[in-house]
Amino acid sequence: MDILTEIFGQGKDLNALQMSSRAIIVFIIALLLIRISGRRSFGLHTPLDNIITISFGAVLSRAVVGASPFVPVIISCFVTVLLHRFFGWLVVKNPKFASMVEGDKILLYQKGNFINDNMKRALVCKEDTMQGVRKSALTEDMGKIEKVYMERNGEISAIKKQ
Repeated sequence: MDILTEIFGQGKDLNALQMSSRAIIVFIIALLLIRISGRRSFGLHTPLDNIITISFGAVLSRAVVGASPFVPVIISCFVTVLLHRFFGWLVVKNPKFASMVEGDKILLYQKGNFINDNMKRALVCKEDTMQGVRKSALTEDMGKIEKVYMERNGEISAIKKQ
């Protein structure tokens, strides 16, 4: 037991070797938790998915620096992962729940006109919208664009005319 305390430390008074040892273990555990959570966690970047990113960073860092007991930190992260998977499952199964948790796409441009009320609601300006058009449709010519949306994950996407 003394060897484990020597390697991983105890409490908040940790040296560099102890914090590094904890960081290695936390890295491996985080990798396992992310694999359990699924690809969605760090792929879609919806509000639901951003929660896990923020939570992991905040909570797992406490285990590395010894600000909180190690095992409860890992257990709380595991519970967060299970909760994320459960919410992800609910999002897939229930469109109303998905809309409540992740929101809906917002139409920003249609029929040659920017929709100012929707742009205000999405907190984007014309230049933000144009940046999304350039990025997704690879054009600045709005004559070639049918619709522009702010997606649920905050990205702006454009649909070209047929």
